[in-house]
Amino acid sequence: MLGNSSPMAEALKHAVLIVGALIVILPFYVMLSYSMKSPNEILTNTGGFIGSQEKMVDDYCIKLGNPKKDCYRTPVFFNYGSAFEKAPLVRYLLNGVFVTLSIFIIQVLVALPCAYALSKLRFWGRDVVFAMVLVCLLIPVHAIALPIYLMLAKVGLTNSYAALIIPWTISVFGIFLMRQFFMTIPDDLIDAARIDGMSEFSIVWKVMLPCAVPALMAFAIFSVVAHWNDYFWPRVVITGDRSYFTPPLGLREFTGGADGDFYGPIMATATIIVTPLIVAFLLAQRKFIEGITLSGMK
Repeated sequence: MLGNSSPMAEALKHAVLIVGALIVILPFYVMLSYSMKSPNEILTNTGGFIGSQEKMVDDYCIKLGNPKKDCYRTPVFFNYGSAFEKAPLVRYLLNGVFVTLSIFIIQVLVALPCAYALSKLRFWGRDVVFAMVLVCLLIPVHAIALPIYLMLAKVGLTNSYAALIIPWTISVFGIFLMRQFFMTIPDDLIDAARIDGMSEFSIVWKVMLPCAVPALMAFAIFSVVAHWNDYFWPRVVITGDRSYFTPPLGLREFTGGADGDFYGPIMATATIIVTPLIVAFLLAQRKFIEGITLSGMK
């Protein structure tokens, strides 16, 4: 029958999806596996998924020349323990939470009114402004990084939370995404709110915001993932003070020269950094898909 796929075509589709899923999952599998292995097992690629878990001597005790009984640990506790002992990882994680949440909250405060104006208000030059938003989507971050850094350096804001947050408080992608979602909301709802005496500002926060929860969840995933994992910009503006390091910068604590010496702790740290994002995405998966779908209807 027309429109029905053959069993062979369905099998091929599923095979392609399975292969694609395996390619995506493989790096996470390696990361999690290496985070539980000893250095020798990592270098020789032995020990299966979790390694032999034989007791090993803490390298810090070896450097002290006085190995003690409590310095003998399994690779799991060695790697994850080193992740917190060698660097103030908790501080880096808290920095990451503060920076990403601050950026997202300010982005929402800016994006919602802008998206409402571009989708529901009629004013001269609206299409030109929206065209500028689309153009800004095409500009790579690296192209404007140097001018932004020079401006921050001129006012003495490098090596600060402001340097990590301020440049990203206006998200053209957020404005575009929310504008597309607002286009799906009937104008009658807004007209009814105006008849009830609500101002345009009140409509944004009391009418449009509750309706935009799916789109906000989708945008939250994009925003938080982008800034939580960002290494480039923090590396540019945080040059000396380790107290402002974000989680990706914390991985530098385990490198020696050009290559990493502590592969197990590196993978353990990477696992700790990635886990909150995976959990957040799994919890918000339904709203994320709903927001992306509805934002593309018009």
